[in-house]
Amino acid sequence: MGSILIGLIPALGWGFQGIIMQKIGGTTANKQMGMVLTALVMSIVVALVDPIAWSPALIAAAAVNGIPWAIAQILQIKSFDYLGVSRAMPLTSGMQLILTSVIGAFYFNEWPHAWQMGVGFAGIALIIVGTVLTTYTEAGQETTSKSDIRKGVIITAISSALYVAYATAARFFNVDSFQILLPQAMFMLAATIVISIIVSKRDSVDGVFGRVEGVFGLKSWQNMLTGVLWSVANIAVLFSNQVNGVAVGWTLANMNLIFATLGGLFILHEKKTPRSSSLSSQA
Repeated sequence: MGSILIGLIPALGWGFQGIIMQKIGGTTANKQMGMVLTALVMSIVVALVDPIAWSPALIAAAAVNGIPWAIAQILQIKSFDYLGVSRAMPLTSGMQLILTSVIGAFYFNEWPHAWQMGVGFAGIALIIVGTVLTTYTEAGQETTSKSDIRKGVIITAISSALYVAYATAARFFNVDSFQILLPQAMFMLAATIVISIIVSKRDSVDGVFGRVEGVFGLKSWQNMLTGVLWSVANIAVLFSNQVNGVAVGWTLANMNLIFATLGGLFILHEKKTPRSSSLSSQA
């Protein structure tokens, strides 16, 4: 029971992460940099408590984990601009569930019995149906342009595929979840700095190293609050994947779509249709 409760922590952290991020604002680079800076601080604290035994496998796992995550995360943040949190999060959760569950069940052999396969995939099917329902829009009632929807779905699909590497790296290389935290954060930071400099040249109003929206500007530091939510969820999901298995651990984590969808509608007042608009305005 305790391992299941641990597996649910990422759902809360990642569910509210996008909501807080949109409330704070800033460029895509600011939002990601804030998360990575917090992740680095928290991973250093963990490393002081549990010293790292460096090895080639650990470094390889951290690279396969951290670099794809940095690319995936910045794409997901961008998808919020096109689709909104209430639509983007269910989509990415559904896509990730399919990929990670297939890998967990067939590659890691986490569901060795037929009944586990049946129950597992039936549960995933229900979550996917829920995902489709959360993104459903009545004919003729769409409030987002078709061009933005198309861009958002493509970006979400790419980021979801990259998240699979992040979700499975520690298990694939058979390294301890807490050992990988600091090396992971180092690769995340390095990749994020490179990506953020490129993105900031286009998006920042005061330049790459501006005081407000620069790579290390005020908005990046404010978004460290987002990083607290992400870091707690990250530590929990790595541990959950280790004790529950990737298929179960990642499925529990992706229940974040419940909090993200409701938060997007009632806190951010995102509009999918006039009906959902009236509901969110009453909240």
